[in-house]
Amino acid sequence: MFNFKNLEFILDFFLIKEIYFFISIVPLLITVAFFTLLERKIISYIQRRLGPNKVGIFGLLQPIADGLKLFVKETIIPRHSVNFIYFLAPVLSLILSFISWSVIPSSEGVVISDVNLGVLFLLAISSLNVYSVLFAGWSSNSKYSFLGAIRSAAQMISYEVSMGLIIISVLLCSGSLNITEIVYSQMSIWYIIPLFPGFLMFFISCLAETNRHPFDLPEAEAELVSGYNTEYSAMGFALFFIAEYLNIILMSTITVLLFFGGWTLLPINFMDSFIFCYNNNFLLKILYHFLFGIKILIFMFFFIWVRASLPRYRYDQLMSLGWKVFLPLSLSYVIFVSSILIFFNGTI
Repeated sequence: MFNFKNLEFILDFFLIKEIYFFISIVPLLITVAFFTLLERKIISYIQRRLGPNKVGIFGLLQPIADGLKLFVKETIIPRHSVNFIYFLAPVLSLILSFISWSVIPSSEGVVISDVNLGVLFLLAISSLNVYSVLFAGWSSNSKYSFLGAIRSAAQMISYEVSMGLIIISVLLCSGSLNITEIVYSQMSIWYIIPLFPGFLMFFISCLAETNRHPFDLPEAEAELVSGYNTEYSAMGFALFFIAEYLNIILMSTITVLLFFGGWTLLPINFMDSFIFCYNNNFLLKILYHFLFGIKILIFMFFFIWVRASLPRYRYDQLMSLGWKVFLPLSLSYVIFVSSILIFFNGTI
């Protein structure tokens, strides 16, 4: 006989997850908005300019003005575009960017879905992002867009290989694919210390994966106008823009979780033990959230700093770096880490 109580429990469970997911979306959108302002401010200071300073106090309302401008602009559709795929591409890009956050923990137990295969889930979603870029470039019926899409697809696939191999070295040390367990395995030492060469390769691969400077060849304005989103305006462009910055924040978060202990305080656990003596879980969670946010902000700053400091690579240099340097190095690094772990009986 069908049990209505089980159905009610299942519906309540999924309703709670959906509510938690939508509650998480709003802070992410606000973060993206002010991340754009932070980027423009930092780049302007590096280049000895003022940056946005007219809209609101210190330019704080500039992201809201930019969002309203894009919202009220007319959407111009290319004459010979494939309309369904043309509109699907930016929506798909944004949805995939949001879905990735469902397995990201921000503190102990604070996660939408704490799945055991969280790392594999993130790799799968990042692979699907290629389709939204290809859809946008092909459906626009523009040579600039199509070339930008092909460049982006080749670039993302190339650097996902090395990123996956570097993540394997972290998984070998933690012994789990669960992101929370990876953070717990760093309670005695952050993986940045023993796996520093892997961290450097991972962060550079993150720059290429998110199409950021100095690897922003898919959006090279001197060659391709704006790359795969050349024919997009108004909200279509805005959705791609939001998805790109969400991926930057996501990559910063993953870097913190894999190499810098997530929300833990120090590589050595004595500070955590000291705080636990107060037996105040609420203050402890606030502290963990604050520290986690500070770490993520540091890597977001690194993304901006690299953009303001380094010149753009040539495309052949970009692909050579991915296939001829990072791939053999990351593969050798996995073999090296596994050999060290076997020699020391599975402990780092």
